[in-house]
Amino acid sequence: MDVRKGMPSPELDHDQFKRRFLKRFFDPAFEAVSAELDRIAEIAWDGYRNGRKAPRTVKAGPEFADPSYDLSIEWLETHRAIQEAQRRHDDPAAPSQLLIVNGAARSEHTCPSEMSKTWRMVTIAREVIEASDSMRCEVLDLSRLASEYGRAIYPCKTCVSTAMPLCHWPCSCYPNHSLGQASDWMNEIYPLWVAAHGVMILCPVNWYQAPSSLKLMIDRLVCADGGNPDPTTTHGKDAARAKEMELKGWDYPRHLAGRVFSVVAHGDAAGAENLRRMLSDWMEDIGMIPSGGMSQLDRYVGYYEPYATSHKALDRDADFQEEVRNAARALTQAVKDRRSGKLKPPDRGLREPRPK
Repeated sequence: MDVRKGMPSPELDHDQFKRRFLKRFFDPAFEAVSAELDRIAEIAWDGYRNGRKAPRTVKAGPEFADPSYDLSIEWLETHRAIQEAQRRHDDPAAPSQLLIVNGAARSEHTCPSEMSKTWRMVTIAREVIEASDSMRCEVLDLSRLASEYGRAIYPCKTCVSTAMPLCHWPCSCYPNHSLGQASDWMNEIYPLWVAAHGVMILCPVNWYQAPSSLKLMIDRLVCADGGNPDPTTTHGKDAARAKEMELKGWDYPRHLAGRVFSVVAHGDAAGAENLRRMLSDWMEDIGMIPSGGMSQLDRYVGYYEPYATSHKALDRDADFQEEVRNAARALTQAVKDRRSGKLKPPDRGLREPRPK
């Protein structure tokens, strides 16, 4: 099987590794334990040199194609959390679960020193949802990537572009302890999406694009659309095995299909319509269902007005605030209709000739 190679190596030598490792202890307060840090650095170097990506593993067991394969215990914990979330999602007696995603990076708890307008819209939407009967609401605040210690969403490595079965569900690329890539937030985020019957994304435009925090999450959700739920079939990241599996025929499981969604994108000068369209297209592409025309908004707050008065501009825009409420109302109604069987995708049962 043809697997292309030829890119330059990113490998560090011992001195480069140690300098980079110790940079995280730049605070002079650590000087008192410099000898201990040197010893820790040597342990970390050994893990790096020997590639101990997943240093704690267990045998996969009978649930998987290769029961004897060593699976990361961290991956297994996320796998089981997703299974439990799916069970709650599928339970007709369970209350409806809605997920609101704050896609803004701005927060009063970091350098901007002021809350984002998006957070105010999240609060408006949450009040609507929580007032609805039998609805539970979870808020995923992605601004915490910039404000909370230890929060990280690592970039997608695009395994899917080598072969779809190489992209595992949930993602098995992280944590990678040999590279110091630990505490990946996506392990907590995947079950939130799986448990949700409806998802509402609210975000600003950042240079014609989604904020980087939101885009990181979206990229890492690629495994939800066609991802391989059994890493033992590819023996981890064996590209040749994955290519063979894909060419034999891949069933492309859509792990988030059938959930309904709403989108609110806002800006101050340009790009809101494009961002709203991109987010809506993405969620439809992974099999999610739009909640109607009023559930998808692109608006401008304080169009070409000073940033310093943008919150006052939102104060004045009572119509936009009501549109946000309507987007949340449309989502809750779509969830009710979907769970009662009234809302059925017109293309249900059709097979995509070229899923991707």
